[in-house]
Amino acid sequence: MAATVRTVLRAPFTARAWADVLFAVTGLPFGLPNPVVAFAAVIWLAELVSVLVTGSVRLAGNPSPPVVLLAVLAALLLLPVLVATGAARRLGAGQRRLAARFLGEQVAAPPPRPNRPGGLRGSLRDGPGWRAAGYLLVKLPVALLELFALGVFWAAGLVNMTYPFWWLSFRNHGQGVHLSPVPVVTPFDWFGQHHFQIATFPGTFAAFAVGAGMLLAAPWVTGAVVSADRWLIRGLLGPGRLAQRVADLEHSRALAVDDSAALLRRLERNLHDGAQIRLATLAMNLGMAKEKLGDDGEVPDAAAVRELVDAAHRGAKDALIELRGLARGIHPPALDNGLADALATLAADSAIPVELSTAVPVRPAPAIETIAYFCAAELLANAAKHSAASTITIRATGREDVLLLQVSDDGVGGADPARGSGLAGLGQRAAVVDGRLDITSPPGGPTRITVELPLRT
Repeated sequence: MAATVRTVLRAPFTARAWADVLFAVTGLPFGLPNPVVAFAAVIWLAELVSVLVTGSVRLAGNPSPPVVLLAVLAALLLLPVLVATGAARRLGAGQRRLAARFLGEQVAAPPPRPNRPGGLRGSLRDGPGWRAAGYLLVKLPVALLELFALGVFWAAGLVNMTYPFWWLSFRNHGQGVHLSPVPVVTPFDWFGQHHFQIATFPGTFAAFAVGAGMLLAAPWVTGAVVSADRWLIRGLLGPGRLAQRVADLEHSRALAVDDSAALLRRLERNLHDGAQIRLATLAMNLGMAKEKLGDDGEVPDAAAVRELVDAAHRGAKDALIELRGLARGIHPPALDNGLADALATLAADSAIPVELSTAVPVRPAPAIETIAYFCAAELLANAAKHSAASTITIRATGREDVLLLQVSDDGVGGADPARGSGLAGLGQRAAVVDGRLDITSPPGGPTRITVELPLRT
């Protein structure tokens, strides 16, 4: 409960909240290239011309049929023009850059626009361009929601909190003077109907409380709208499902090749620096002992020989331990009995108490079990090192063709793949088999990390 309260109180001051605000502010202009805006712009321009020519407002509320027809044509032609000229693609690229800059959302660019023959018809046969135009079409309502979150929850919330500080300075009227109540903006005010008004100084503290509540809710409201915008960017401004799938597979293949090469280099280095040196020392000690034993059966220095044999014995045991450790790094023996027993072994060895729950009806492929095991081991090590948690929970479940491994703790939160905690490496390890890593770790906790892997490679 205390962690939840701390999270709510800190939310308006986190970097994530202000990144959402900056993204919403800078993304507002992308809602303007919209058929609705084009329709309204033509009506407004016709109204302006009417005022300049006749000196009076003639179209307000009753535009003439030619003006309406022109506005409809402008609205209908806007999206094809954006596609044909490539403007939709350029605007989409700008929105992708904003998402990368403020949200950390890296959306790959679609394939380049092909040089198709056929003039205008060829220019209109551009799938990514039409998807970008579709994004601009739905961006207007999203931008209005973002504007609502910024203007009401952030701006009006801050304004409401100022009421107690200026009230006595600007409402110090004399006796007999009656001043109208001052409205307080709330999210429930529509069309200028202010349902909350104050007329006394004690009432300003109610306005302050309302403003504080709006400000505390602001990051969550803004985050929800920005998440919808993020989803639209991923779906409409990327390379498309098929192209993205091909790109993901190419990236996964490259990661698999790099991971295999790195594993081989690590094994070679460990063998060279560890077991190989121990075995070389073992052979040297045995050779020296052989020389001291002599060829005629007499042992002139039995103590020295015994010391060399003891050193060789210790070296052989150390080399055996080293080789077992290397073998365990390739395939942990605990996995021989299945993932559940392997996770139980990790939980038993954890420095922090672990609650373990496994429900995987179908045994995953060996490669998937190995990845899940090493991910759990790395996450437990991270929690012990960084989280200051009192309890860790591990849940492994299987559904359909997916293995879900979730590791959560009640620690301080703030896990970030960019800070070198090994999470980026886990994401790459999961991506090798077309899996993914999902991280939820707000400042103050709790932390919940989910590894999603296919049951079969």
